[in-house]
Amino acid sequence: MPSLPPTAPGYTYPDLTVRPPRSPRVRLGGFVILPRLLDKARAHLAGKQGEYIFNSGLDKRFFSFVKITPDAFLEQVATGAGDGALLAWIAANSEHQPSDWEIAQWSAFQGEKTPGTLKAREHYAKQHAALAPERTDLATGFDFLDLDDHVTFGGKA
Repeated sequence: MPSLPPTAPGYTYPDLTVRPPRSPRVRLGGFVILPRLLDKARAHLAGKQGEYIFNSGLDKRFFSFVKITPDAFLEQVATGAGDGALLAWIAANSEHQPSDWEIAQWSAFQGEKTPGTLKAREHYAKQHAALAPERTDLATGFDFLDLDDHVTFGGKA
């Protein structure tokens, strides 16, 4: 596994044992998921990923869309590059070069995606009942990730 270079003065890698990664809704270059993926990759490399998994099912959606391997991505993150430089690297190295409208459509779809299988719906129903049974506004995978992150780190549903 690659290791992280020394950090710039004042910068520390995300410690996902004390705070969650960015919401999957946050965008970089129009891509949802990417900022969260960067936080998880950096924390993974620093050994501070907590219960978060690099190359999770959500991460694989991004890798599949841009057609970059998780290993190549992680190797690039390990250089210590910032978000903007990593976005430029993705644009230069992606096997699929999505246009702006494709990124917008893909991101909108990801943000509205609901559990598609019975097993996934059952999982989300259990999570909903455990975390916030009174909430009627929860429907998408992003809704549940945001809620879980919030509650896990001390927030109230």
